[in-house]
Amino acid sequence: MNKQTALVTGGSRGIGRAIVQRLLADGFEVVNFSRSAPETILPGETFESVDLSNPSRAREAVADLAARREILNVVNNAGLVNLANLEDITIEQAQETLDLNFLAPIIVAQGFLPAMKAKKYGRIINMGSRASLGKEGRSIYGGLKAGIAGMTRTWALELGPFGITVNTIAPGPIATEMFNSSNPPGAPRTQKIIDGIPVKRIGLPEDIAHIAASLIDSRAGFVTGQVIHVCGGLTVGNSG
Repeated sequence: MNKQTALVTGGSRGIGRAIVQRLLADGFEVVNFSRSAPETILPGETFESVDLSNPSRAREAVADLAARREILNVVNNAGLVNLANLEDITIEQAQETLDLNFLAPIIVAQGFLPAMKAKKYGRIINMGSRASLGKEGRSIYGGLKAGIAGMTRTWALELGPFGITVNTIAPGPIATEMFNSSNPPGAPRTQKIIDGIPVKRIGLPEDIAHIAASLIDSRAGFVTGQVIHVCGGLTVGNSG
């Protein structure tokens, strides 16, 4: 039996890297679309340098990959955060965040839909955020992630008859390099975050990778249109 191939965007570090590693361990071949290469390209991984924040380049890269390989599993992980309070938001910031966080998942999904529909099978995972529920300084980011949730539900309705599931993973505080740079382990600020999480720890990239692997599993065909908050219970206790 031929291995299935999964595409992971932003798969060179952080959560995306953990997802790549987990899918490889589960027997998938993985294509990693990222701007920069990972420290080590793993067996079974194909790295392709792609700037998904540029819509025209994103379309070209997706069309090229779709012509070469059958992609039935997509994880739209690439994204960025532009922090700004309302009065400080610039159109340039908004457009940059829109292009990568919202338009890129559309472009990627569109490119591989023909193959998924032909096979009557597909898995699409989008990446949301707890910020979609409201978080200071994240008008653009949180607003777009709320849009991702709505888009996920819509895609699930449209694509369900073709055997294609669509779900969103919404991480809480996760110990990535970016998170740790702002919230060093052991710092009072970090401890305050931990105190607010019911399970009393910061999440790991592997926690997100486990959910992604579960949703991509061929046996997960009855789970679609869901936004799954992976946050240690933080979202339940504090929706703000």
